[in-house]
Amino acid sequence: MGFLWRTRLRGANEKKITPVISWPESEPESEITIPPEFQCPISIDLMKDPVIISTGITYDRESIETWISSGNKTCPVTNTVLTTFDQIPNHTIRKMIQGWCVEKGSPLIQRIPTPRVPLMPCEVYEIRRKLSSATRRGDYEKCGEIIEKIKKLGDESEKNRKCVNENGVGLVLCDCFEKFSGDEKLTFMLKEILSLLTWMVPIGSEGILKLASPSSFRCVAGLLKSTDDSARQNAAFLMNKILSLDETRVYAFAFENGIAEALVKLIRDSVSSSATKSSLITIYQMVLQKPEIASEFLEIGLVNLTVEMIVDAENSVCEKALAVLDAICETDKGREEVRKNELVMPLLVKKIPKVSESATRSSMSVILKLCKTKNAFAVEEAVCLGAFQKVLLVLQVGYGEETKEKATELLKMMNTQMKLMNGCVDSLKEFKYIKKPF
Repeated sequence: MGFLWRTRLRGANEKKITPVISWPESEPESEITIPPEFQCPISIDLMKDPVIISTGITYDRESIETWISSGNKTCPVTNTVLTTFDQIPNHTIRKMIQGWCVEKGSPLIQRIPTPRVPLMPCEVYEIRRKLSSATRRGDYEKCGEIIEKIKKLGDESEKNRKCVNENGVGLVLCDCFEKFSGDEKLTFMLKEILSLLTWMVPIGSEGILKLASPSSFRCVAGLLKSTDDSARQNAAFLMNKILSLDETRVYAFAFENGIAEALVKLIRDSVSSSATKSSLITIYQMVLQKPEIASEFLEIGLVNLTVEMIVDAENSVCEKALAVLDAICETDKGREEVRKNELVMPLLVKKIPKVSESATRSSMSVILKLCKTKNAFAVEEAVCLGAFQKVLLVLQVGYGEETKEKATELLKMMNTQMKLMNGCVDSLKEFKYIKKPF
């Protein structure tokens, strides 16, 4: 079965393309021509969810939404500027299409189901109002019902999610979470709220502050340490948003509630790629903002775990693992621990420039930090592993200035070391035809 496209001449030069559904050549020929009034003017396909726009023209909802979201402000057929982007379901055409599908009774055509009407801002406002009111009253049963409704609406379509997110539901959910966070009997509802919040970013500083309150933080930490993998993943994702406040009290909460161990365990358990990335991003932020926290991570084996991920993880995970290793090397103890792992330098050199610019920058940054502390052995090891050639290559491709600055600094350091190595020829001899940036 497939689609054939027949061209019928209209006048001297005008053409009309008509879609025709047909059987494969091996089967008896049976063609069904879609009536023009049932075709979307944009896609020329059978309309599944016909809607009328302000010019009175009917389109398939998906096609006209794609047209508008691409920045177009005119009607595709009339080229008239749209006075509004509202779309009204054309029930008459939809019923005619459904009737036509049934009438044909062909296995080639399935009956178009009745589409769900997208969520409107006024409906979201009412949902938000009811949830806020129930939260203030402490009516957790009503809150649970509304949260379940929001979940179902979000599952129906991405458009619904966007509408919910753009109309302030995230903040009310954060308020609800804070209100009931101290009640262990409502753990299921609190898990549902966290799940919803993961697709309501950016939540906004006011909402994050509510999640960072003592009771809310303890609840998020508790879910991060739970046995429910989905809740752990969502908690790790939101913990990163909470820590973005960069407040001393928040990091104190993190230390008190054993966040470091929970994040590392989430990575070790290999719950999912998304959970691993969320944990790495949170760890990176914690170590970068509060270097003294690095020692806690070092004690629970973060360096070796990070190296394992750099070895065989997917590129997006590897990139974040290298960033964590770079953050760890900000402290003397961190650099000392990193040097103990013999795989580090070979891996760092290998990843230049194979993964991404960000990964390349992190790799060079770690090598610089390991070499800067008057460690001639580290510089020599990097040179012997072929780092000079790879870093020189970085300067020849279209990387950003920050990456090239690190490359230049690292090349100067290795160039000096290469001249000191016994039996070493001019370090730039084999690159004499390449323009030197230093």
